[in-house]
Amino acid sequence: MSKLLNLIRFTNLNKWSVHLLTDNNLVFTDKYPTVYFKEFTKKGNIEKVKIEDNKTYKILGVRTYGLGVFLNREVLGSTLTMKTYQQVKKDHLFWCKVDTKNGGFGIVSDTLKDGLGSSNMAIAELDLSKINTDYLQLFFKSKRFNSYMDNLVVGTTNRKYIKFNDLLNDIKIPLPSLDIQNKIVKGYHDKLDLSVSQEQQAQEKEKKIEEYLYKELGIEISDINNTNLLNFVKFRNIERWDIQANSFNLNDIKSSYEFIKIKKLIKKSQYGLSEKANLNSNNTPMLRMNNIKNGQLDINDLKYIDLNNKKLENYILNKNDIVFNRTNSKELVGKCAVFNLFDTYTFASYLIRLKLDLELINPNYFAIILNSFIGRKQINAISRQITGQVNVNAEELKNFVIPFPNLNIQNMIVDYIQNINDEIKELKNQSLKNKTSALIEFEKEIFNEA
Repeated sequence: MSKLLNLIRFTNLNKWSVHLLTDNNLVFTDKYPTVYFKEFTKKGNIEKVKIEDNKTYKILGVRTYGLGVFLNREVLGSTLTMKTYQQVKKDHLFWCKVDTKNGGFGIVSDTLKDGLGSSNMAIAELDLSKINTDYLQLFFKSKRFNSYMDNLVVGTTNRKYIKFNDLLNDIKIPLPSLDIQNKIVKGYHDKLDLSVSQEQQAQEKEKKIEEYLYKELGIEISDINNTNLLNFVKFRNIERWDIQANSFNLNDIKSSYEFIKIKKLIKKSQYGLSEKANLNSNNTPMLRMNNIKNGQLDINDLKYIDLNNKKLENYILNKNDIVFNRTNSKELVGKCAVFNLFDTYTFASYLIRLKLDLELINPNYFAIILNSFIGRKQINAISRQITGQVNVNAEELKNFVIPFPNLNIQNMIVDYIQNINDEIKELKNQSLKNKTSALIEFEKEIFNEA
């Protein structure tokens, strides 16, 4: 049980703050000496710059959560209200003294050394013989540091004030030797480098899927630079009066297999529910356009709907149904996935449900092709922009074409690509794990166990 009274020596009362007096010595490991910032930070001789109307200036800002200093804007002097700014230098410590929260500190990089800070920004010089700037930036990025600072710094109107002397004299940091700091930073960057490498490997494998489809389906795409100045379309083939809708030409894509309109493979198409969803998880989950990601269903962000049994029966998704996103941004419209979940789900109006003839088509092959360059080319040609979003309706979708090998070859393609996707998923999981653990391991090194 915690003590009802916490006694503080009068000699330690340099600031009348309960947070500072009770929390400041509790969070750091005793593995390394803990020092005030003044041990390696000092007020520098900061040059003041008089703003001239006809010159261009780089005005710097600092991002929260330890993301550091950035170029906020590059503007003519005539547009600036303040007429005197501070000139920063490489490796300066930089923060907003009137609104410092959530790790809003940064170190000035070499690329930003010619930038300026307003009078609201505090600038300090660092003793680089004592502190590694990457180590310090990691400290600012740490969730434990942000929590620590939120406890220490209290301001009005949701602002948190850290003036120059407050940082130097009130805030502490574990300060191992420079060699150990370098080792800690290297361990962090090694983890990040591994994470980046794994993400790059995943991207290379994603490219292999497209390459495999080209090869397996015998795909050849004609050079668009050799197109004629005039493009003739037969009158009987005109279904919509716009250039984009008639720009897709099947002759642009050749395959070893026959192209078939997908309406010959569909038993039923259906738009989703337009009723408003809610957050009550006791109701039936409803898939929306944001639940389709990278050709898979993502149920991390669900909404729900309360339906009577009769209506629910008409809109329950069944295994092997295709859910197609008919309305979204230009980049995301047309994404689709196979429904393969076990629980009861329904779907929203921005989605189309397709029931396929499973004797003719493997639904996973169907989704792979529609999500590939073959489907994308047709979606880009047919999609229409409505109030900022792009739309593909069910009738247009039915007229899309896909290469149509027999079921055995479809199944072989699906199995091969599924194996690659499993490898991609594992690489991305490992990448995320290493990226997350890099900061966690840094925190474990300098903070007490939570």
